[in-house]
Amino acid sequence: MRIAVFIVSLLIPVFAWAQDEQAQEYRHCLSLVKINPDDALEEAMAWGTMGGGEPARHCGALARIAQKQYEDGANRLEELAKASHQDNFVRAGMLAQAAQAWTLARDWDRADADQVAALKLTPDNPDILLDHAVTLGEVHHYPEAVETLNRVLILQPNRIEALVLRASARRFLDDRKSALADVELALALDPNDADGLLERGILRRLNGDTKGAREDWVKIVTDKPASAAAATAQRNLELLDLGSR
Repeated sequence: MRIAVFIVSLLIPVFAWAQDEQAQEYRHCLSLVKINPDDALEEAMAWGTMGGGEPARHCGALARIAQKQYEDGANRLEELAKASHQDNFVRAGMLAQAAQAWTLARDWDRADADQVAALKLTPDNPDILLDHAVTLGEVHHYPEAVETLNRVLILQPNRIEALVLRASARRFLDDRKSALADVELALALDPNDADGLLERGILRRLNGDTKGAREDWVKIVTDKPASAAAATAQRNLELLDLGSR
């Protein structure tokens, strides 16, 4: 399954673990994760020895992931989620972040396991459902991916990422009519969505509409040249040119 819309990002919510000074320390540590993960890890470890507790452990785990030590960071998050005294929403967020780390490590089985565990804690969490659909697609479980995206779209009918991902999954199931309907709806919501344009171009090419496919891909390359979708669109345009010779 082509992952056009899923960009792994460690969403770092400031969990309601602390008040006043501890909350300020937590925010500072998280800000370091983004700009200097080495310093963030050092600060998290020092803070942990002074009673930083779960916030310090969480920041340390994210710092390890930012250092590209994905397995270690994921394991830390799993352990923290298991031991945490926080509510289901927070624990599910930790597991979702662990799953994202496993995704970066290309370990789809571990990502799937953490996402399933997170969904047991928060069954109707659309963000985790979306991530799980991507994982299912990566292991070619397209019918299950479609079912999962159906759940997302019940909760958020106009979620563009879910529509484009479902279009991609349906394309792999050779249901091009439904796939095109999904991507057209996504582009009706945002005509400039690069991932939607990329997917529609693929579907147009498969349906023999080479001109339409080219228009979609050229638009991406022109309007959003730095995007991941643009890189794929450029390759597809080059293949079109080779095929026309």
